[in-house]
Amino acid sequence: MCWDCERIRFLLDVSLRNGSGSLFKWLVLCAGLVILGCATTMTQLPSATGCMIHYNVLRTATAAADEWVVIGHGFLRNHTRMERLAQVIAAAGINVVTVDFCNMRLWDGAHRRNAQDLIAVATALNARRVVYVGFSAGALAALLAGAADSRTLGVVALDLVDAEQLGVRAARDFRRPFIGLVGDPSPCNAQNNGLAVLAANQHARVMRIVGASHCDFEAPTDLLCQWLCERPASATAQRREQIIQTTTALIQSLRFRAPPN
Repeated sequence: MCWDCERIRFLLDVSLRNGSGSLFKWLVLCAGLVILGCATTMTQLPSATGCMIHYNVLRTATAAADEWVVIGHGFLRNHTRMERLAQVIAAAGINVVTVDFCNMRLWDGAHRRNAQDLIAVATALNARRVVYVGFSAGALAALLAGAADSRTLGVVALDLVDAEQLGVRAARDFRRPFIGLVGDPSPCNAQNNGLAVLAANQHARVMRIVGASHCDFEAPTDLLCQWLCERPASATAQRREQIIQTTTALIQSLRFRAPPN
C-alpha cells in the first residue's frame, strides 16, 4: 500500500538525523519502494530542441493512473533538489514526477521551452489531470505550463522568480487555482518579484513563509545555494518541512476539483 511509503520518510529522517551518508539514505529509499509497492523509474524523453529530458517517476499503487503532479526545479539545479518533496507527495498516495530541464543554460533560462517540456512529460505519462509545481525558475515554468495545458487542475509556485514579465502575462489570464508560497526577499528570488506575478491574477493565493530563505524551498539543498542565498543560520529543518507539508496539502486540495473541460 503506497500510504506505507510514509514509513520510508521515517527511515530517511532517522538516517539524516543520525548523520548517515547519502548512500545509506538511497539504500533505505530503494528498499522501501520495492517492499511497499511504490514504483520509481528514471526515464527520458526528447525535447523539441533535441536534448533529452530526464525525469524521475514515482508511481503509487493507490493513485489514479492518469493523475499526476509534475515538478520543475530551480535555475541550473536538477530534479534531485525536489526529491524530498516528491517523496512526501508519493507518500500521500499521489503520482509524481520530477523533471530535469535540459534546455536551461547559464545565459538562457529557456522558460517557455521548460514549460513545454513539463507538458511533454505529462503527455508521455498519459496524464489527464495535472498539478504543476515548481521552485524559482521552475515555478515560472510550472505557471507557463499550467496556463498552456487544458488538463491543469492548478499550479503551486514555490518562491517563484519571474523573467521578462513572462509570469505576469501568463498569470493575467490564468483561470485555474494559482497558489504561491513566498519566502523573504533576497537577490536569489529577485527581491520577491514573484509577488507581482501573483498580484496579476485576481484569484491567486499568497502564503508567506516568514523567515524562509530561497534554499528552504528545495530539499535537499546544497552548500552552493546556501552560500549564495542564505544568511548565516537562516535555514531550519522545521521551516523546510513546513513548506513540504503545506505544498502536499495544497496539492491534495487541488486533486478534488472537477476535471478540466
